[in-house]
Amino acid sequence: MKAGKLIVIAAPSGSGKTSIVKRLIKDDELKLSFSISATTRDPRPNEREGRDYYFKSLEEFKTLIQENAFIEWEEVYLGQYYGTLHQEVDRLRKKGYNVIFDIDVNGALTIKDKFNEDCMALFIQAPDLESLKKRLLARKTESKISLKKRLEKVNWEISKRHQFDEVIINEHLDDAVANTRGTILEFINDV
Repeated sequence: MKAGKLIVIAAPSGSGKTSIVKRLIKDDELKLSFSISATTRDPRPNEREGRDYYFKSLEEFKTLIQENAFIEWEEVYLGQYYGTLHQEVDRLRKKGYNVIFDIDVNGALTIKDKFNEDCMALFIQAPDLESLKKRLLARKTESKISLKKRLEKVNWEISKRHQFDEVIINEHLDDAVANTRGTILEFINDV
């Protein structure tokens, strides 16, 4: 069985990357499986261990770093680490799945560098900063402090978009999903 390809999707918080990924996962033609990241942040009310993230204590995460268990890891926000476990990706690829990632910009570029032609990196961008802020407020998961942190990082994240294979503007979710799907199909069918 041929190992699956890697599709990395990154964006500033609130750009809609998770909404796009959730819709694409349901598309059987793409044969996608979600790479579950590890994190030290607390779970949100609707998140579950092993479905959304592998929630780790800071000590557990640092031990995994020392054991080289991650393909990539990053302290995305002060005291909040995220990482992609080797065993998670290997398990899915060996089953023939194309592995899709919903991760931060640095992590996306690290995976792209490590997997080269087996990986495509997509950057999802909201049409403007005001739309992004409204989306973050609408999801009602951010404290004032976390909202401020996320918004402060946006310009830096957008400055990295030229390093991605494709940039998809998410003004209307259905259009963004269709554009992302078409780009992924072309990539996975390119032999």
